Parts: sequence; structure tokens; C-alpha cells
Amino acid sequence: MSSETIFRLGFFIGAFALIAVLEILAPRRALTVSKSNRWVSNLAIIALNPLSVHLVFPILPVGMALLTTERNWGLLNNPYLPFWLETVIGVIALDLTIYLQHVLHHAVPLLWRLHMVHHADLDYDLTTGLRFHPVEIIVSMTLKLGAIAAFGPSVLAVLIFEITLNVTSMFNHSNIHIPLVIDRLLRLIVVTPDMHRVHHSVVIKETNSNYGFAFPWWDRLFGTYKDQPVYGHKQMTIGLSQFRDTNRQTIVHLLIMPFVGKPGKIPINLH
Repeated sequence: MSSETIFRLGFFIGAFALIAVLEILAPRRALTVSKSNRWVSNLAIIALNPLSVHLVFPILPVGMALLTTERNWGLLNNPYLPFWLETVIGVIALDLTIYLQHVLHHAVPLLWRLHMVHHADLDYDLTTGLRFHPVEIIVSMTLKLGAIAAFGPSVLAVLIFEITLNVTSMFNHSNIHIPLVIDRLLRLIVVTPDMHRVHHSVVIKETNSNYGFAFPWWDRLFGTYKDQPVYGHKQMTIGLSQFRDTNRQTIVHLLIMPFVGKPGKIPINLH
């Protein structure tokens, strides 16, 4: 493995282990279905995603950043821009791209079919933040590589962003209890579990809110921010109304869900 892969894998394993322990020590809400059954399915589909990406793409984000630097592509390849500022802008621009991509996955029926796999989870913990259909991962990677080519962020900016996105996706999907006063301070700079959990509500108007993954500013800026779920975090129902059968949460059902499952009502059209 390359040094970059080992570096990122180390961050992933460390963050996963820490968040998993915190979920046990300080859970936010009681889980409603078997955790072991969910984790078997979720971890199986998570394991497929790196394989699918490496099979499809000859170049990945850090490699694309190297290419844009060598060929002087992108808006940020400006010799008059300080490196630190280029790095900060690059990370922020890529996070905005992920926010807009997320909105698209709720707005475009075909993309929503893929994204249903993520939202159909009946509980909410760190594995939910990594549970995406392999085809959605391929679509997302295509958009991300396009954004890197367009913006031309530095290799450091892309590496920081990739690690930040991975860690914050596990964090903001975690089942960790964070005191309200701390949560309100944290969500000024990062998407917290309480903030993003609203997005996984079975209530469609709540599903159509809080799209951010790492930074919370885009939801406030574009009017998609919702502070709290109407039924409260402990009483709210997680998931989608058309997928409530625990027997249809196996890896096989998750893989075929976009092609045979009922899409329900596209959330963003009913805000």
C-alpha cells in the first residue's frame, strides 16, 4: 500500500474505534433493531465500495490533485495565492461540492434511488455514515474528480478534505450523546450527530434538511437548516416509510434496492 493509503487507513481505523466505543459508553438513543444484524449488512456494503472505486477509476482524488498541479489546471492554481489560503479555499470548495452533490441525490429521481440505500437504515450509528450503494460511490467519485479538476486544489487540501469527510461522516452519523450546550457550540464549525440525525427522519420535510457532511454553514446559507426534529431525537423514527422490514436489510437486498425498491416520494420536491 502507498503511504497515503496507510495514512488514511490509520485515521479511519482510529476514528471508527473511538466513535464505536463512545457509542457504547454514552449512547444518544436506544437502538430499535439488532445491532449485529445491521453491522453485518452495513460493513459488507462498506467493504465493497473501495473495491468498486479501484476497479472503475484509474486515478483517485490525490492522484487527480497531483495531475492538476503538474498541468496547472483549475481556478486555484494561481502563483499569487498563498499556499495556506489555497489549501483552506480548496477544502471549503470541495465540501461545498459534496453538499451540492447531496442535494442532487435528493432531487434527481435516478440518484435518489441509489441514495435510498443510505436512508433506508432503520437505526442511526457510525456505520450509517459509510453505508452507500457502490454505484452511488462511483457517481460521487466522478463528481469529486471533476471538482478537483475544475478547482485545482493542492494535494494537501485534497488529503485534508478526504480525511475530514471520512471522519466527520462517521462522527455526524454516530449515536453519541453530546450535551446540548456543547452541541450548539460544535455545530458552528462542524455538523454534529444531532444536527444530521434530523436528515434521517422518516418525516419527509425533515429528510429535506441538513444536507451538510463536514461544515454546517451551507445549510444555513441555502435555507436547508433545521434545528431539531419535531418529535425529538429519542422519539423520532429513523429511515424511510417504504422500507420498514428488517428482513430486507441484508446485503443482497441493499444491493438490489435501487433497482426493485419503491422510491417513495422524492423528499426535496415536498419541502
